[in-house]
Amino acid sequence: MQIALLTDMHANLEAFRACLEDAERRGADRFVFLGDLVGYGADPVAVTQLAAQYVARGAVAIRGNHDDAAISEQSKMTADAEAAIAWTRSVLDDDCRNFLDQLPMQVSEDDRLYVHADASAPRAWRYVSDVETAQRSLDATEARLTFVGHTHKPRLFRLLGLDAIAPGGPADLERLRVPTGTPIGLTRDSRWLLVLGAVGQPRDENPAAFYALFQVETQELTCLRVDYDTAAAAAKVRAAGLPERLASRLLRGY
Repeated sequence: MQIALLTDMHANLEAFRACLEDAERRGADRFVFLGDLVGYGADPVAVTQLAAQYVARGAVAIRGNHDDAAISEQSKMTADAEAAIAWTRSVLDDDCRNFLDQLPMQVSEDDRLYVHADASAPRAWRYVSDVETAQRSLDATEARLTFVGHTHKPRLFRLLGLDAIAPGGPADLERLRVPTGTPIGLTRDSRWLLVLGAVGQPRDENPAAFYALFQVETQELTCLRVDYDTAAAAAKVRAAGLPERLASRLLRGY
């Protein structure tokens, strides 16, 4: 089984479709969306409806902080993010709101945990950005593989040692390079945490959409970049009257 892992779509329909099409072309059997279907971008309804179609066919979808803010009207975000969320609330229909409201904070599947942010306190929406925060997240779960989003920047951490088998034992946590297009073996003698980059708003100085494929049988993870029509996505953001920075960063990748 090959699992496609996507996060932070952020109402960017062009990027979302491009990644879904690429994953299907590569033979993905299962899809996991790690949160933030909406926010920042100009197509929250279309992106949510598309995700709901996949969920109806068996995909997993997790709640992100922007999804939560869009339906709760309580958030603490930057001015640009708040402006986008206010606009998003005004255009979402009841079906989309109901779908977002039903999204779980996390899902466990076999030896895998899917969560949008730090697993130690999912509703606190804390970033997993370095060894210290990765350790905190790993300490909160016994899952061998933890997949998160939220930062918009890809990172990979490996916990090697007794803690891979019995949490609390001595272990070494290291941050590894995240190659593009080259399979990474997630060996069973370690526990792993992958922070995926964003589909809809990358912030690692590469405007191409990011997603990953995980091959269950071989335990191989492949991170991929997909080019899409960034100009069209940015034009929609401007046409919606959203902050200019939310359009220009799609073209720059930061």
